[in-house]
Amino acid sequence: FIGIHFFSPVDKMMLVEIIMGEKTGPAALAKALDYVMKIKKTPIVVQDGRGFYTSRCFGTYVAEGMAMLEEGISPTLIDNIGRATGMPRGPLEMHDDVALDLSVKIAKQTAEDLGDAYQPLPGSDIVRKMVEDLGRYGRKNGKGFYDYDQKPKVIWSGLAELAPVKVDELSMAEVEDQKRRLLYRQAVEVARCWEEGVIDDPREADVGAILAWGFAPWTGGPITLIDQAGLKGFVEQADIYAERYGDRFKVPQFLRDMAAKGETFYGKFSGQKAAA
Repeated sequence: FIGIHFFSPVDKMMLVEIIMGEKTGPAALAKALDYVMKIKKTPIVVQDGRGFYTSRCFGTYVAEGMAMLEEGISPTLIDNIGRATGMPRGPLEMHDDVALDLSVKIAKQTAEDLGDAYQPLPGSDIVRKMVEDLGRYGRKNGKGFYDYDQKPKVIWSGLAELAPVKVDELSMAEVEDQKRRLLYRQAVEVARCWEEGVIDDPREADVGAILAWGFAPWTGGPITLIDQAGLKGFVEQADIYAERYGDRFKVPQFLRDMAAKGETFYGKFSGQKAAA
């Protein structure tokens, strides 16, 4: 048994995520890889887990945008900051594209599966009200964070009632900090996936992030971002964000250990993977 996860739109998205089950053998993996290569897609291999690798990490970008919205940052500013990081779209735009009603369904299923361990994502009440009370499902029905009945699309005027704007202007230093916040939140989740064994190859982690959810290509990918920031500096900045925004920025212990030893992902793991 093996999972083959395509991305939408399938004709344009080049990545395919191959998901290993607990007892998946090498023959199944070889066949899946062969199949994906023959249809001229790029495969990465991950272990099973909620959201696999790509959907799980991509979701943090959207969720952090929702956290910014709850904080009172204007929606236009949030999406401009998101695009300025090098991401293909802002967090709210991306949320509309994915579909708001899908987010609500995923949240309900996750709560059911995790029980007491479930923690609602930032902004989940806003999205639930938009979907269940107002019938705003996102781009697919022309009504989400944006109204799509005109071109170019415009921010839905009613959003200000659900998320009153407190910040509609930031200094350049503050913009840079918020850009870093969006990128680091995703990178922290990638590190958590690594800790849990969902992914174990820095190359696949980077390629998968860029091709699957458009993680700012100029960075080289989230693992390269961490390496180039320097693990010590990355951990220190993530700790600042954890104190400011919460435990979602808390880095795994192995990352602290690597930082203390002056190690990098590509320096430590690339050789191991190649040898294996």
